[in-house]
Amino acid sequence: MSENKGRVLIIAGSDSGGGAGIQADIKTVTALGGYAATAITAVTVQNTLGVTGVHPIPVDVVEAQARAVLDDIGADAIKTGMLGDVAMVEAVAAILAHAGGVPAVIDPVMVAKGGASLLASEAISAVRALMVPRAGLLTPNAPEAEALTGLTVTTTDDLRRAGEVLLKLGARAVLMKGGHIDGATVVDVLMTSDGETTFEGERIETRHTHGTGCTLASACAAGLAQGMSLTEAVARAWAYVHEAMRRAPGFGAGHGPLDHGWPLREAR
Repeated sequence: MSENKGRVLIIAGSDSGGGAGIQADIKTVTALGGYAATAITAVTVQNTLGVTGVHPIPVDVVEAQARAVLDDIGADAIKTGMLGDVAMVEAVAAILAHAGGVPAVIDPVMVAKGGASLLASEAISAVRALMVPRAGLLTPNAPEAEALTGLTVTTTDDLRRAGEVLLKLGARAVLMKGGHIDGATVVDVLMTSDGETTFEGERIETRHTHGTGCTLASACAAGLAQGMSLTEAVARAWAYVHEAMRRAPGFGAGHGPLDHGWPLREAR
């Protein structure tokens, strides 16, 4: 079998509203031409108004899901999202080690768009110690970067400083997301030991931003799985998410979902 078939193993939680989590991940990878397989870490009860329940999947079941996929279908990239607690972080770190050289896109999910906590506070240090060093690409937003580094992150330069810390902690690349930084322009900074690339665009004033982080990370993973360079994968992912936000269908009374399927309609 030739390399880079676009197989992405997604290890994350389920979103019953379909805008984030596993559902957004599958839609994204599929829309970009990849193949999505999953290991579900939790079932959440949520819609655009918020999360009203979180039901973790037993750790051994998550491990079994991931190993079943890796031992048969295989993966060209792995993307992780909601992990929940220390035991799950430890288990997923072991899965990444088992996967060998498969590039991992780590989205350090901590809080849902509506404010619900999706990662126990005591698990943050486990993410820092076990997941960050295994990240081929780490994709924190400003609050996540603050939690992982202890730095205050309110400007783009703060993002860069936090990114340097995360690189020193072992991440091979970091995409520091600027959506939480005030300003008419959104600036994300892709950083590696070789330098940085910035991605800038006019801020879209909309409440339909549910799942943007999950979607961006999965889009990056799809690109890497398909053999793109890191910069190419991030550039395509960034453009995909921007357009998905612009075309948001307007569902729900709260933080609405994106239009994940727009490339499929364009292709038709």
